[in-house]
Parts: sequence; C-alpha cells; structure tokens
Amino acid sequence: MDLSQARPVAEFHSVDRARFTNEIETRHEPAVLRGLVAGWPSVEASRQSTASLVDYFIARDNGAQVHAFVGEPSIGGRYFYSPAFDGFNFASGETTLTNLLKTLLDPAQNKRSIYMGSTGTRHMLPRFAGENPMPLLEPAKAEPRIWIGNDSRVAPHYDESDNIACVVSGRRRFILFPIEQVANLYVGPLERTIAGQPISTVDLEAPDYERFPKFAEAERHALVADLEPGDAIYIPALWWHAVKASGKVNALVNYWWTDHPLDAGSPIHALGHGLLTISHLPEHKREAWRVLFDHYVFKRNGEPAEHLPEHARGIVGRSTPELRRMIKQFLMRALSSL
Repeated sequence: MDLSQARPVAEFHSVDRARFTNEIETRHEPAVLRGLVAGWPSVEASRQSTASLVDYFIARDNGAQVHAFVGEPSIGGRYFYSPAFDGFNFASGETTLTNLLKTLLDPAQNKRSIYMGSTGTRHMLPRFAGENPMPLLEPAKAEPRIWIGNDSRVAPHYDESDNIACVVSGRRRFILFPIEQVANLYVGPLERTIAGQPISTVDLEAPDYERFPKFAEAERHALVADLEPGDAIYIPALWWHAVKASGKVNALVNYWWTDHPLDAGSPIHALGHGLLTISHLPEHKREAWRVLFDHYVFKRNGEPAEHLPEHARGIVGRSTPELRRMIKQFLMRALSSL
C-alpha cells in the first residue's frame, strides 16, 4: 500500500480530560495524542532499555496464565487465516507473562512472531493501573488492557467500543479507514474471526489489486499515524484500523469503553439476525424493511412511538433495564419457535 497520499491523523498536544471530552471526542474522528502517557513509569522504563522494561513487568507479574499467539517466520508477522480459510496461520497456547517476556528476549526465538493480545492488566499486572493512570478517563470507566509481542501486523478491523491506545515500548503504525469503506475492504467471515472482530482480507503491505480492485478506493480515504513510546491514539468505535508493531519487545496499553448499556448485547447480533431474516429477500422487500429499520431503529423520523402513552409503547419505548429484558424475551420466544 502506498501511504504517500494518506492523510495524517490529526494531532493534539497537552490534552487534558476537559479538552478530550469537549474538543476531541466530539469530532468523531481518530486523533493522535502526542506524549499523553510520557510520564508513565512503564514508558520511562522502556526508554531506559528493553531489559529495564522487561524487569518492570516481571517484578509486577503475579504468575497468572495468559494467552499468546506464535507464528512461524513464513507469516512475516501477519496474523491471518490459513490459505483455505479453514483455520489460522499461527498457533496459540497458555503461558505466563514472565515466560513470554523471556521468550521474546531469547535470540533463538527472535525469528518467530510472538504476540499476546488484549489481556486485562488486573489479571496478571494488578499494580499497573495504579502506577500508570489514564488521565482522560475515570478509573472505573475502562480497564487497561495490554498487548505485548515482537514484530507483528494486525489486519484492518473495527471495535464496537471507543478506544484509546497508548504505546509503552516499540513503535506502532496505525492505518485507519472510516466505516463507509466496508465495501472496499473485502471483509472476511463474520462468525469465524481471529480475535473477535471481522477483518479485511487485503494484505496492506502487498495489496492484490486484481483480486481486490475496490481497495484502491479505500486507499483514497486512508489515514495514517506513527506512534512512539508515550504517544496515544483515540479511535472512535467502528473505525477500521490496521496496526503494525515493531520492536524486540513492544507493548501497548488500550482502554475500551462504550456508552450503550452492557445488558443490551452487541449490535453484531442484530446484524446476524438481519442476515437470517432479510438478506435473502428480493430487493424491493429489502428496501421496504430498510424503511422500517430507518424509522424504528435509526430513528430517522424522530422517536417512533412518541404519539403513544409511555405505558403503551412496548418494545419501542425508552430503553430501560426492564424494557431490554422484555425485548430479549420477545426475541427468544420468536427464535425458539423456528
């Protein structure tokens, strides 16, 4: 992928919580937050040396098991599907953080790609959050989650939650696309994913334009950001982003949070139900259902039941825990009868 024409992500310096909330979040676009966590003890340790960072983590490791991926040199650090899409091009297993770090430092292992994905710090580094506070979020809003490995590439994917990702060590390049580019990213299976979210099947470092011709249009909308230790990036929910990590021991800490009630479930479940019930219909019927979805779900015409008394609005009433339970029961009864 030629990044010479990619637009750089907007950068902000000296960001505090008020500025983030009032100026950055309201843009609904990615933002680089330069030096946001430069004062973290973990970042300071990484700037001293790789060994200092490893010592910092090992001293705080409580010995809990963590999940890690291992890829052979042939994958070039790109975690992806097997050629037939019937598996993956890496192995996975359980270890401890200390063993993972020692493996990363082992010269005999440095040609393999080793990667511990999103793991809550309270699980194995319970002191981390207190020592390395996130200045833009209330502590109870989002748990810090850590990613550690060597050189790796993660395909474009989106998160359902808003995200702040902070580089502790190594380098991170983010390539981002707005959600509107979904048709040009050639997305893989929705139900069989590498780490929970569907991914683009285009190799950004060697795109096959004959196989993926519409990707050229996605490139026109790409944003790029290069981050060093102490830098962070804000990625709003549903922005596609690819991540390239480099460094013998690179570490990133991220925070996911959402403003929708957790007991409502994931919107991807609604997408799956739509595939089951609507996607096979003739075009004119799909269009008719789109009108109903625009009215009831996306509220293009305002609140759809405002003409009814509150007690009579049923499942289109104001969202409350009681209403969400009612909707779940409605759906479970309907699905159980199929």
